[in-house]
Amino acid sequence: METSEVTGWETAVLGGGPADGLRMKVPGRPRVIQVTYPCPIEAAPPGGVRAEAVYLYRRDYSVTTEPLRYGFDIASP
Repeated sequence: METSEVTGWETAVLGGGPADGLRMKVPGRPRVIQVTYPCPIEAAPPGGVRAEAVYLYRRDYSVTTEPLRYGFDIASP
């Protein structure tokens, strides 16, 4: 696995999709950020079953200073 030379926490901003405009701190400039959104379950069975929608945001490598930028990947699962 390749490691980044950046080891501290940096500010990142998500663009597009359900988390548009969300700001957060990220360590080591990850390539992808996964965002989950809870989905209501009708008549949920016992045992704590839950469902979540998953969205991916990919880093914009042209941005090298804070805030880092991540764009919504429309093809995410």
